[in-house]
Amino acid sequence: MARAIPLALIAGLALAGCRMAPALPADPVDPGADACGASRLQYLIGQPESVLDGMRFDAPVRVIRPGMAVTMDYRPDRLNIEIDARNRIARVHCS
Repeated sequence: MARAIPLALIAGLALAGCRMAPALPADPVDPGADACGASRLQYLIGQPESVLDGMRFDAPVRVIRPGMAVTMDYRPDRLNIEIDARNRIARVHCS
């Protein structure tokens, strides 16, 4: 009986350390995630690259073509427009 108490105590302490992490919000919102305004330009996806010719943007813009080397620096205010191999806009995002 004397051994049962310490084992029960150890088991209880071990289980006390096992608790569930708090749930994350379903859609975490980062206030700076859309600093470049990419959410307003999602309609461009699938359009030919040529639609960009007459457009003006409020943020610095980087057009990224297939195989193009780009810097890995993070600038939340920079608009990135990725072009696919068919010269269509594949992705519009901030970074």
